[in-house]
Amino acid sequence: MTNRKLRMGMVGGGVGAFIGAVHRLAANLDGQIELVCGAFSSNPEKSKKTGEELYLDPSRVYGSYKEMIEVEAALPEDKRMDFVSIVTPNHVHADPAIMALDHGFPVIIDKPLCFNMEEAFAIKAKVDETGLPFALTHTYTGYPMVKEARQLVKSGKIGKVRKVTVEYPQGWLAAKEEDGDNKQAAWRTDPSRSGKSGAYGDIGTHAANMAEYVTGLNITKVLSQLTKVVPGRLLDDDASALLEFEGGVPGVLSVSQISAGEENAIKVRVYGEHGGLAWTQRDPNTLTVLWNDKPDEIYRTGTGYVSEAAQANSRTPAGHPEGYLEAFANIYRNFAMHLRAYSQGKTHNMEIYDYPEIEDGVHGMSMVDAIVESTENGNVWVAVEH
Repeated sequence: MTNRKLRMGMVGGGVGAFIGAVHRLAANLDGQIELVCGAFSSNPEKSKKTGEELYLDPSRVYGSYKEMIEVEAALPEDKRMDFVSIVTPNHVHADPAIMALDHGFPVIIDKPLCFNMEEAFAIKAKVDETGLPFALTHTYTGYPMVKEARQLVKSGKIGKVRKVTVEYPQGWLAAKEEDGDNKQAAWRTDPSRSGKSGAYGDIGTHAANMAEYVTGLNITKVLSQLTKVVPGRLLDDDASALLEFEGGVPGVLSVSQISAGEENAIKVRVYGEHGGLAWTQRDPNTLTVLWNDKPDEIYRTGTGYVSEAAQANSRTPAGHPEGYLEAFANIYRNFAMHLRAYSQGKTHNMEIYDYPEIEDGVHGMSMVDAIVESTENGNVWVAVEH
């Protein structure tokens, strides 16, 4: 792996799939990874068509992920794929992940980790058994200024964390899109494919993960209200929760997919003893540091005064916008760096070139369970068990 691109195989991401194209763009951005094979759909014809559009060798476009993993594992080492990217709906995460790991392939997978806690534990057990690298694409942790916020909290500059608020409003499901031809809406609002939560499972997991990432504190308790605002919808499309982080730190989470006019306006604020931090995806190159006794400080991506982690995950000179694809690509690049180090028996620098791992995925699924349980039991406090 030292003198060539890493070879990626993809499960899911066929014609018309949104997130598969994003994964391919992110993987390709640094020139470290090439897509060599795929099982892009459970429909073999659709998988074949996707392979044609991507100019792949027809012999390496497969009709199922099982066929892909078995055939690729049997190829000579200098030909087979190096890792698997899984970009399917949630209910088709666990089986291909476990099978890939069983056949010696590291895995990078879209969030949330899987369909339920039983699957989460099964994947975690397989990762522990094999020791292979495993990444989860919680995209927003890849932004340089989110990493800078994490470093500022870790450094103690704002003092002990006292309060956390995180929000993620969208408006794309303000109408009942799942009744039409919107395939993304159809599976994300279907409990048989998405899981037990809609808005929280889809974007709330992102918001909670980012709050934990910046603060370095896990959420230990939740009190939630999940709401199905649009009539006839099967899963929640709006979610609010009180949070308790380690050490008793209070927090508030608000996510919605029915906030008309909102795009992907994720925002996190952390308040400490001495100051606070605020970051929003609407202005991703900026991190605002707040003080009681002096003017706000503005930190910017690409500058020489930010931390090593922020600089290492910046791609353009100061003043040039960096966004969602670059943040996504940071996860792929850092994962690729780990694969190269792993193949040589070397240690990867996860402090600077980090990415979400299996523990983040299992904890995220525990959060889904706790959020749902809290609402079902009458909006009560529920401990996050794992």
